[in-house]
Amino acid sequence: MTVEIRVPALGESVSEATVAKWFKAVGEAVAADEPLVELETDKVTVEVPASSSGTISEIVAAEGDNVEVGALLGAITEGAAPAKAAPAAKESTAPAAAKTVATSAAAAPLGAGQAPSVRRLAAETGIDPATVPGSGKGGRVTKGDMLAQAAGGSAAARGPREERVRMTRLRKRIAERLKEAQNTAAMLTTFNEVDMSALLKLRADYRDTFEKKHGVRLGFMSFFAKASVIALGELPSVNAEIYGDEIVYKNYCDIGVAVSAPQGLVVPVLRDVEEMSFADIEKTIADFGKRARDGKMMMEDLTGGTFTISNGGVFGSLLSTPIINPPQSAILGIHKIEKRAVVVDDAVVVRPMMYLALSYDHRIIDGREAVTFLVRVKECIEDPQRILLDM
Repeated sequence: MTVEIRVPALGESVSEATVAKWFKAVGEAVAADEPLVELETDKVTVEVPASSSGTISEIVAAEGDNVEVGALLGAITEGAAPAKAAPAAKESTAPAAAKTVATSAAAAPLGAGQAPSVRRLAAETGIDPATVPGSGKGGRVTKGDMLAQAAGGSAAARGPREERVRMTRLRKRIAERLKEAQNTAAMLTTFNEVDMSALLKLRADYRDTFEKKHGVRLGFMSFFAKASVIALGELPSVNAEIYGDEIVYKNYCDIGVAVSAPQGLVVPVLRDVEEMSFADIEKTIADFGKRARDGKMMMEDLTGGTFTISNGGVFGSLLSTPIINPPQSAILGIHKIEKRAVVVDDAVVVRPMMYLALSYDHRIIDGREAVTFLVRVKECIEDPQRILLDM
């Protein structure tokens, strides 16, 4: 019996995906629930599992193909004896990957079928591609590697001069949304700085106890999330959005936290942060980070959000102007903590300082409100008891 492999439902408002990677080739055996193919959407990657055991009998959608929800990807023959993967079938799933490298240089990885140019040179020169260091993506042996080997050198040692890699759907969507924000919003950024001394001391005093009790590290993001909740409650326009000719005010705080993943930046959302504890926030953020790295983010994790916090400091950023995540109206950027000389009570002292940046849509948020928002966040971080007392 033949079982079809089709594109599953991908989430609200997502109707199309790109075939990113086949884990199996025609003729290979599969077990029920084993991942067969990875699909990439505008927001997340989705693994399509086998619905039953058998053998891959057909692959219809090749890597790089755009497919709609419900489209046929391939087929499984149930109960068929496993067969050795046919080289031709393996190649049939990889034309898009071969096109991503300049001058048709990319070949398949060692152990799989090489690109035609590599096979031709192997036949002409007698050089075994398996003995040639690959300079292509993932260690692929390229035409340039074969020519260099024939000339007595190694292209891998020099490195490729150019490489063209097709943009992922996520990267393209990020580019579109960021440009949309710049084109649509009247966006500008205001800055402040915060003395992190009190927060660093509090964290040092309670870090071990907190981790022992809750099973998660006490980070800075939970404090900034809670401080933002206080500031958003006082300045509701920062938590609002423009919808047509109306302003939609949100009486809840769903805060997006920008997380770096191998495929690009994702912004999962902490729901109802005003009702979350510090431990809840830290546990959820830790889970987001793990699933982002593993490519396991769900569509519902990334939808919605009334405000965003971006932590460029984890990468060493001293100061930046973050871009609004539409349709939100503001984003808070937090940065690297750096010891600087500051004046306190007419004395010059060294304190751990951090720059804060609030990018906002001037169509809905006035400068006074933006500056006041940052001041309230600053007050809460410099005196963390304010957060506990909601002051």
